[in-house]
Amino acid sequence: MLRRYFIPGRIELVGKHVDYAGGASLTCAIDRGLTVSVERLETPILRLESDSRRDRAELPLTSECAVPSEHWSTYAAAVIRRLQRDFPSVRQGLSVAIESTLPESAGLSSSSALVIAIATAIVDFNGLRSLPEWTARMPSPLAEAEYFAALETGAPYRDLPGDEGVGVAGGAQDPIAILCAQEGHCGLFGYLPAVSHRYVAWPEDYVLAIGVSGVEATKTGNARAAYNRTAQSVRAMVRAWNARSASAHPTLQAALLSSPDALAQLRQIARECVDGFEPDYLVGRLEQYLVESTRLVPGAVAALATRQLASFGDLIAESQRLAESGLRNQVPETVSLVQQAQANGAVAASAFGAGFGGAVWSMVPKESATLFLEHWARAYAQSSPARQAQSQFFLTSPSRGAHVLGND
Repeated sequence: MLRRYFIPGRIELVGKHVDYAGGASLTCAIDRGLTVSVERLETPILRLESDSRRDRAELPLTSECAVPSEHWSTYAAAVIRRLQRDFPSVRQGLSVAIESTLPESAGLSSSSALVIAIATAIVDFNGLRSLPEWTARMPSPLAEAEYFAALETGAPYRDLPGDEGVGVAGGAQDPIAILCAQEGHCGLFGYLPAVSHRYVAWPEDYVLAIGVSGVEATKTGNARAAYNRTAQSVRAMVRAWNARSASAHPTLQAALLSSPDALAQLRQIARECVDGFEPDYLVGRLEQYLVESTRLVPGAVAALATRQLASFGDLIAESQRLAESGLRNQVPETVSLVQQAQANGAVAASAFGAGFGGAVWSMVPKESATLFLEHWARAYAQSSPARQAQSQFFLTSPSRGAHVLGND
């Protein structure tokens, strides 16, 4: 039997780097992604073939499965190790062929899409959803998405201990956005624990224009260290807070809600040298999280839901400014893309994803979207000629989450 899946990429509209701190973000899936064809094998191995990488890999279905950390199959190896350890009945070998229309290392969550593709195939073909120990822990798609996030990050999940994952210190935003998305809607989700707050309809007369900068937003090597720094900074504040308080709190959100003077104390902690982070950076990081979580995310959701698009654009612009000044995860190319989108009439525009490269989304009227895209691409080619060959520009809209395409 051949089974085919579609695993989309995702866009984070607002709520930058808040998932691992217990905040909420507004996301959507897109109509580009991975088409995955899966067949059974007689031997307990995972055979992978990727058209975009023009590469193959063959991995044993064991809890010791390992590959070089810089190879793309390290994501598959992390999934195999964790699933085989958590559910030892995983023994069904699979051949997995992946066709991609998703730009890689562009902030569109190609890595999480790969994790979900491999995990979904192994879960389905090994019948894990029929096991009581699976349904007790993962009773819903939201819970399953949270578990799939743990496969990637290495975080523990409920009573299942963690491991090294792929070495990325992120949260569950990407798997939740990919697995729980609804056609024509954006989803507001909270994290740690995962919560589905609401879905907001995307205006039918607008589309999303995507500009891929050509600067890779990869989560390997030095780029992974830069990405992890943004996650570890808030965790450093939480550790310092817990060392001074009577009870322990797992996230920045929980710490802020724990007492009336928590914010003042956290600001003081941020002004000190905590775990080697510079005070100025921690203060800016704390302020970015607070403004993004308490004002920009709820404000943008309300504005989008009521079609107050000018207000929506203003809030998104402030989110972008805070990414530049507080997160400090932008590069000149993404900053230029945002400015050029605004200059060409975008209602809203912002960089998204891990940062340190990647892409920018813009909200533009459907009727003028093609012309907008041409002008945007031309402006970027003029400002960043060295990136033109690697850049991409395309139109999309909020789309359906991961799903089965059919069986042959």
